[in-house]
Parts: sequence; structure tokens; C-alpha cells
Amino acid sequence: MRTVDAQLRRVLDAAVRPAPIRVAISEAQGLLCAEEVVADRALPGFDQAAVDGFAVRAVDVREADVEPVELPVVGEVAAGSRQAHRLSPRQAVRVATGAPLPTLADAVAPHDHTDDAGPSSRARVTVKAPVPSAAFVRRTGEDVAPGDIAVRRGVVVGPAQVGLLAAVGRAGVLVHPRPRVSVIAVGDELVDVDRTPGPGQVVDVNSYALAAAARDAGAEVTRIGIVGADAEVVREAVEARLGLAEVVLVAGAVGGAHGEGVAAALGELGPVDTSRVAMHPGSVQGFGRLGDDEVPTFLLPANPTSALVVFEILVRPLIRLALGRPELHRREVTARLLSPVVSRPGRRSYVRGRLLRDRTSGDYLAQPLGTAGSHLLSSLAEANALIVLDEDTTEAGLDTPVRVAFLSPR
Repeated sequence: MRTVDAQLRRVLDAAVRPAPIRVAISEAQGLLCAEEVVADRALPGFDQAAVDGFAVRAVDVREADVEPVELPVVGEVAAGSRQAHRLSPRQAVRVATGAPLPTLADAVAPHDHTDDAGPSSRARVTVKAPVPSAAFVRRTGEDVAPGDIAVRRGVVVGPAQVGLLAAVGRAGVLVHPRPRVSVIAVGDELVDVDRTPGPGQVVDVNSYALAAAARDAGAEVTRIGIVGADAEVVREAVEARLGLAEVVLVAGAVGGAHGEGVAAALGELGPVDTSRVAMHPGSVQGFGRLGDDEVPTFLLPANPTSALVVFEILVRPLIRLALGRPELHRREVTARLLSPVVSRPGRRSYVRGRLLRDRTSGDYLAQPLGTAGSHLLSSLAEANALIVLDEDTTEAGLDTPVRVAFLSPR
């Protein structure tokens, strides 16, 4: 039986990372930037008012706190104005936020520094407080100067990065694309969600749940849906996806004589290993590198809860690696158990749980869920964490500190 860590090393060694592609900045959100984006223009591109007020020379109002200074208002500049304005000594120009500063003006006196209450046609303004040079002014290149790196390679493109790319005039950016994941559910007993199961039939849960998990991990997902249990049919379905995906997930194709037949058929496409992994749930699984491109292909349990746990521990890190993300694994904390749990000897157990926080002490607390059966999907839906019990732990009592891995926030 292979350890979880050994299996994970085999999986990560097989990662297929798609080559970087150039996409429109509107499509880059959530992806890893694959280039150093160097600005070729200043941001802001001109000196501009940071507030509504009056453009002035700081020297003309430096004594305004001793004696208010009355200045003639010789013009008005709106945001977006292209008309050039020049300020002479002891003059003021009304400016809006974002408006270009008139020549020779080096500061803006906000409305609350003056006797002005807002837009008007008044010809004079009294400045009641001094403003130093550069006060309430956004200087040319203050944010980004030409030659500065606007967005660094390896940064996840978020809303701020998209805005910055737009500000420096980049309509497209080189990114690491989402790895493509194909999801197949195997079983003659399966029916799709729009059909009522007959005797002996069950609804296909795996292809939907695994597709959602892969999408949550950051992948581009194609849900193939249900294929028959015949080994050759499974092989054909998998083979059809090998040139179209960086990861293939096949649920319900392991265990028993049927699983052996599927593994043998897939073995025609590349080596498939079905050694048990020392974990619970999900010890019965398979992994191979199939096709000319050695595409990582997972054979997952038919039980949806087991399949999702295997995905979380082995498949999700692979997708994160293919995305170029440095953080492959979920965040872990130490928490105190709120009720006892038991574990199978020699296996690493992943117990569904609810992670809580003690308001007084700040300690993390873990409430185990669904310990009565590893097959219970409802308890996984209620969980926000996995309680991790190492291979040498067979039971953990109340208040025992345990490792807990966060799941997606709910």
C-alpha cells in the first residue's frame, strides 16, 4: 500500500503545465501573469487635481492662516479638459477632481479651505488656510512612471491588476491558462439528473460534483457525463479526451473485476497503476499518464464522497501546480476536537468536519461530521474542513489537538 505523500509526489511529477497564452485583460482575472508588464506611459499622465477646489501657487497662500488671501478666479477647468490654462501670480482657477492643473499652479486649495461652497460663477475666492506645494495634486508618474513594472510575473491577476493594465494601455496580457480537465462518470446503473432513476439505477453525481470541484480549483472543465461500464467503451472515451485536456478524471472505474478490466484497457494508452493508497476514504483509486502527451489520468471511486476527498488531496494540488500557483494545498491549522473520532490503523484519515473559533480564547475548534459512514454526501456538504488523522492515529479524544485543512468557504 502506497502512502498518501508518495502518491502525491507521483501525481505532481506528472503535471502538464499549458504554455502561456495572451488574452484580453477582461479574460485574465484569476490567472497567473506570465510576463513582466513594463509601463511605457506615466500614470497619471499629467499633473491633476486630487479634489474639487482652486488651483493656486502655494507661495501666494502661504500666509492664509494669518490673514485670508483673496484671489481673482480667472477660469475653470473640468475633468477631461484639453484647453491649456496658465496661472499668473496671485490668481486662482476653479478645478474639478481629475482636471489638468494650469501651468505654474503647484497646489489645490480644497473648497473647505476657502469661502466657496461649490460650483458658482463667483469671480473671486478667499483662501483661509495655506496649502503647501503639491498639496491635493496627483503628480505625473506618481503612481507608475515609464519603465516601471506595472504587473509582475507570477502575480495572480485580480481586479486591481486588471485596472492597472488598462491604465497603462495594455489591452492584452500573457498568462498561464487554466488547465483543461475532462470529467467522465462510468456505470451502466447511472442516469442523468433530468431522468427519474428506475429500479437499480442511481443519478450521476460524480461528473457534476467533480466538475464543480475542478472549476473551484481553477480549471477549465468539460463534463463528458456518463459512459457505459464496458472497458473498451471507457478506453475510447478517455482516448478521445487525451488531446483535449491536461487532466482526465474517470469516476467509477476502479475496484473489483470491472476495475481490473478498465485498467487493462486503459493500459493500452499508457501505464496505469491501481495500487491502494493508505488513506480513508478513497484508498481504492488509480493513476496513469496516458497518450503521447502522458496526460495525468485519475481513476476515482464510484462513491461521490470518496471521489471528492481523493480529488481534494491529490487532484486539486495538481491543478494548482498546472496553474502556476505557489500554494498547492489548502491552509491548515491546529484545532481542538469537540467530540472523539476514530481512524483506521495504517491509513491517513480525512474526517469531514466543521471548523469553529472560540470567541474568548481564539482557539480553533473542530466538530467531526458524518463519522457514521464515509459514504454520506450530506455531511460533506455541511463540512467546511477536513480533520486529518495521521497513519499512526487510531483514535483521538475530546480536546485532542488535530490538523485541520480548510475547504472552500461557504
